[in-house]
Amino acid sequence: MMDEREEDDDEEAWLQLRPVEPLPSQCCGSGCSPCVFDLYNQDLARWEAARARKDRSLLRGKESQSCPSELSPETFLAFRISAMEKLTEDTYRVQFALPGNSQLGLWPGQHLILRYTQCYQTGLMSRYVESWRAGVTAFWRGPFGGFFYKPNQHGELLMLAAGTGLAPMVPILHSITDNADDETFVTLVSCFKTFEGIYLKTFLEEQARFWNIRTFFVLSQESSPEQLPWSYREKTRFGRLAQDLVEELVGSCRRKPFALVCGSAEFTKDMARCLLRAGLDEDSYFLF
Repeated sequence: MMDEREEDDDEEAWLQLRPVEPLPSQCCGSGCSPCVFDLYNQDLARWEAARARKDRSLLRGKESQSCPSELSPETFLAFRISAMEKLTEDTYRVQFALPGNSQLGLWPGQHLILRYTQCYQTGLMSRYVESWRAGVTAFWRGPFGGFFYKPNQHGELLMLAAGTGLAPMVPILHSITDNADDETFVTLVSCFKTFEGIYLKTFLEEQARFWNIRTFFVLSQESSPEQLPWSYREKTRFGRLAQDLVEELVGSCRRKPFALVCGSAEFTKDMARCLLRAGLDEDSYFLF
């Protein structure tokens, strides 16, 4: 009986070490190589081999590094959270520490993939991120992304962002306004539910002071301009970003625009359709 119990305990221990298969929602759908499912299959094969040989040392991989010097698209690396700030009710700004004088080497518009062993049915990874505190370690791999911004590559960028879709637009804006030789015009349209839900207000206000930057807002759950600060009333629309407004924005651009779109899958699909109807071809926009 003791031998059987030891075998059962050992089996249970191995099952606890088995990699967790990602949910379909954990795949970003951007064609990343390797995908989260590729990594899962690699980890599963390593686990099966270790289990067959009863050698747990075979489970140790590159991701055990605790102080990486550079990113890798294939391996999750650990980064320690140095600061965390709550911007709005559902938005946080998180700062990660880099070891020594290392740099990430990200291009404006690129993104990373975050690893976690569970994914909640409601809110996906939101609860996990909300649990973060300074000193906590998170695992990332990358960079990924097919858009590489080059100064003066386009006459004007038309940025259409919904909610957290504003995030990839921020480093692109920074790169333009930090470069005195970059004369690209930018029309940024940020879509939020409410005025209170707009994050990075100070940053957006500062960017709008540059001669080549315009900012607009679309609020889906607001209806009265009187409730907004004076500085926002003329550049805020209510409802949803739809065909008529997209056509107006494209027509108001000072140069032929190249559009960048980031938001939910539904938002991205709708904006692609609206841009085509507004006269842009598929080579004139990029969907994050």
